[in-house]
Amino acid sequence: MRTLAIDIETYSPQDLSKVGVYKYAEDCEIMLVAYAYNDEPVSIVDLAQGEQFPFNLVVDLSNPQVVKTAFNAAFELTILEKYLGKPLDSLQWQCTMVQAMSLGLPSSLEQVGKVLKLESDKRKLTTGKKLIEYFSKPRKSKAKKTQQMTLWGDETNRNLPQDNLEKWADFKEYCKQDVEAERAIRKRIAKYAGTTKMERFLWKLDRTINGNGVWIDMDLVEKAIRIDEIIKTGLYRKGELLTGGLNLNSNQQMLKWIEEQEGHTVASLDKDTRAVLLKNANTTPQVRKFLEIKEEVSKISTKKYGAMQETACRDHRARGMFKFYGANRTGRWSGWGIQLQNLPQNHIKELDIARRFVKQGNAKAMEIFFENPIDVLSQLIRTAFVAVEGSRFIVADFSAIEARVLAWLADEQWRMEVFKSGGDIYCASASAMFKVPVEKHGVNAELRQKGKVAELACGYGGGVSALKAFGADKMGLSDDDMQAIITKWRKTNKKICNFWRIMENCAKYAVKNKTTKHCRKGISFEYSDKFLFVHLPSGRKISYFHPKIVKDTNGKETLTYEGTSQTNSGWSKQSTWGGKIVENIVQAIARDCLATAMLNLNYFGYKIVMHVHDEVIIEMPKGKGNLDSVLKVMRHPLKWAEGLVLNAEGYETEYYRKD
Repeated sequence: MRTLAIDIETYSPQDLSKVGVYKYAEDCEIMLVAYAYNDEPVSIVDLAQGEQFPFNLVVDLSNPQVVKTAFNAAFELTILEKYLGKPLDSLQWQCTMVQAMSLGLPSSLEQVGKVLKLESDKRKLTTGKKLIEYFSKPRKSKAKKTQQMTLWGDETNRNLPQDNLEKWADFKEYCKQDVEAERAIRKRIAKYAGTTKMERFLWKLDRTINGNGVWIDMDLVEKAIRIDEIIKTGLYRKGELLTGGLNLNSNQQMLKWIEEQEGHTVASLDKDTRAVLLKNANTTPQVRKFLEIKEEVSKISTKKYGAMQETACRDHRARGMFKFYGANRTGRWSGWGIQLQNLPQNHIKELDIARRFVKQGNAKAMEIFFENPIDVLSQLIRTAFVAVEGSRFIVADFSAIEARVLAWLADEQWRMEVFKSGGDIYCASASAMFKVPVEKHGVNAELRQKGKVAELACGYGGGVSALKAFGADKMGLSDDDMQAIITKWRKTNKKICNFWRIMENCAKYAVKNKTTKHCRKGISFEYSDKFLFVHLPSGRKISYFHPKIVKDTNGKETLTYEGTSQTNSGWSKQSTWGGKIVENIVQAIARDCLATAMLNLNYFGYKIVMHVHDEVIIEMPKGKGNLDSVLKVMRHPLKWAEGLVLNAEGYETEYYRKD
């Protein structure tokens, strides 16, 4: 079996970072192709200067006896499929970026090289970025654009090789260098980056889902943006009248005006400060009205609509919205472009009415019918994803999947019984904590919310700050109240608390003794060279790079590793403990539950077009497939997770929404 490493350099008038690879590919030209078989020298094909794509390379791109590799292989696959005019088999490809991320390494070719301390020409890496700006993107013009962006065939708007042959020669070397860098990384991590059969098929399914895309109601999108502009313009005018013509977007002007009205200074106009002032009974009516206007105009409803306009392809389908292994600790997907993972929820019952008003372009009706029309526009974002004519969406969501996995792993039997009986875990948790019956819409219903925030915040050892992150302080709970809830939850879930300690001790034992420590439910910790692996029941593994046991200022042993910081995205030393390790394990297993369900649904012919957290959205022709069959697949017991009780709920709809 031969290995073919490949890298391409392209030109398009589209901005790849904004529109994504699928829309980018619509107007894309391949300029350079660098490739190398096994350990042979890297070859370069200069398509931009008339060289032909080698016939043997065309053949080998479809040859199952040749493994194709690239860093971010999804890009090469998508562009080459467009260029060749035919699909390529994803199973014949390996993505070195995904392999690196599965080991807890960065997602950047340059950063992975640095972390692994691979030799590189830093001058060329820096120059390469400038060359991409020069050859791969349209010329930057200071003149005001008066017409639509030109296609790549308009050679007046771009730099061609003959414009600077010296730079072009450097660009070709840079392209070859990327192949060498990818090959070096692949060889360095080959010992650790084994991929399960399930993950290979899942990567192929991910490309299918990203390629399917989902249809966007562009009429709704464009009119929503226009109505948003009309309503906000009216609000700005009200603000100007209220403040004597001041600019609502000037914080300096507004802060000075508020100081004059209130008689004291205000540090900022951020969301939290506005909330405090609105709650303050002494805030003057003028300032209160201004803050209400500011709240409305601060809504970001149009940003998602704008992202839809940017990423939708010519057939109005948005593609490439999911990044495989985007969360490199757990293997979960991350979002791209529209970012489905943080869509505003919809709570209004009059969705159909609101959609009708928007599609009519009727801003006045929106203002008359709805108290806060901008918020309604925000709630309509989900509904812009529409099943094509003659089809509908089947939406199915795992119920409390993380809570179920955590209870299963920790053998917290009372929680397992709740799930087996179909009970509400938030009510059950509140009942166990406060020693009274709690029903969702019945006796002691007000305690359910406390049970919910406790469940969300406490499962991984969270404290008062974790409760606040889930809104406990907004419920009127003091720090003492929150600490009491934490204490009650931990007393009620002793096996889970003990499970944190078990996982931490197992991890430390494996690192200290450079060995493998078997735990429970198919979980084991393995120290291997520069990695700590956590083997999961599914056969997949979590990776921690450069694990060490160090002592903190109090002399307590702490487990550390190197990884990407969640605060500044930089590479640095991180510390972890039992609760955090358990969180990684639980979320990774929950991801594998979703992955298994998606593979099974695809096997039975269900066309998945989106997935959000623990939810799948399927587009199917009317009369084909049904919700009950989808739920049956998702609820089916997993061979690798014996005893885990799964449940899923769902609905059918013509446009995406929260049921």
